[in-house]
Amino acid sequence: MPLSMAEAGQELYIKKVGGNEDSRHFLESLGFVAGSMVKVISVIGGNMIVQIKESRVAVSREMANKIIV
Repeated sequence: MPLSMAEAGQELYIKKVGGNEDSRHFLESLGFVAGSMVKVISVIGGNMIVQIKESRVAVSREMANKIIV
């Protein structure tokens, strides 16, 4: 399922990062790589705040749809 469907408090493993090459590269530079754990901190209006590799990152709904967990 896409990360955008996750609820606050869930901890999930990333299975795949989709999108075009630029989007994948951007997400990977933030730490969104297959096999990494991501924790959803909060969801506000479809946008998310997630914790990945001990950093908190804000992700838009569009980008969260490209991350398969």
